[in-house]
Amino acid sequence: MTTKITKNIDTAAAALQSGKVVAIPTETVYGLAGVIYQQEAIRDIYSIKERPKANPLIVHTYSADTLPEIAHDIPEAAYKLADVFWPGPLTLLLRKKSNIPNNVTSGLDTVAVRVPSHPVTISLLRTLKQPLAAPSANPFGRISPTSARHVFDYFDGKIPYILDGGTCSVGIESTIVGFDEGVPVVYRHGAVTAAQVKDVTGNVTIKTASTNTPKAPGMYPRHYSPRTPLVVTDDIQKALAGFRGLSTVVIGYSRMCRDLIAEKKIVLPESGNFEEAAAKLYGTLHYADSINTDIIIAEKFPEKGLGSAINDRLIRASKK
Repeated sequence: MTTKITKNIDTAAAALQSGKVVAIPTETVYGLAGVIYQQEAIRDIYSIKERPKANPLIVHTYSADTLPEIAHDIPEAAYKLADVFWPGPLTLLLRKKSNIPNNVTSGLDTVAVRVPSHPVTISLLRTLKQPLAAPSANPFGRISPTSARHVFDYFDGKIPYILDGGTCSVGIESTIVGFDEGVPVVYRHGAVTAAQVKDVTGNVTIKTASTNTPKAPGMYPRHYSPRTPLVVTDDIQKALAGFRGLSTVVIGYSRMCRDLIAEKKIVLPESGNFEEAAAKLYGTLHYADSINTDIIIAEKFPEKGLGSAINDRLIRASKK
């Protein structure tokens, strides 16, 4: 089988309706998608990704109006968050309805669901009129894909189509928020910050601790990893000294990084909220992993705003 990159939504929809797995664009990262009611497609997603069966999938739908078909006992706070952030990079962890297959949720009684904001995928979901499960379109643990080419390099010959929607505008995964007696709980940092959640709901707790028995997607200790060893540091100069004699590439954002004399360095945009840095993060890691160095050294971001989500990805990517 030769994988084809296409912009034809009807072609992708027909493949999905026939039980195939197709890569789709979202504003966060590309997803490896299958109709949630096509059991073989869901099994294929896990197999193609080599994803642990205990790691649940995110369900994508085209409108918050479909939530009662997917979940029940939906907290008021969930509707408030959906009103503000959907379509967009926020996933809600809710009590699932009995029609949601267990292999989508890894046997849990909750379902992760979101409405993506990418116009191509919204059109696809409206065409299908069925929800899609769509974890990131990368082998488990590898760098997430933010372009059709990234997906092709991973899965050429393993899926029939990649629906091309250009480069992902947000570039990191959605924030995952569940609820404990109606109080929002952040299970995965992402493009919507915990502070933004709190602004809407008045309260929030954070439970993103690494675990090998995840309550939500994206909680495994090691994730988003390049093949090249990655080191995350607060002190680039000290880290470079520790790897003297090895070929290194430095990724950072600060004035120190910009002024650094280094053989290979990539400076991410410096700004107060880091949206552009987040959007370029995975593309930068893909590039750094491709240029034949011994070590990638990444500068840790301030733990504020999107800095927390960027650091989460870098730290998980650095785990051995």
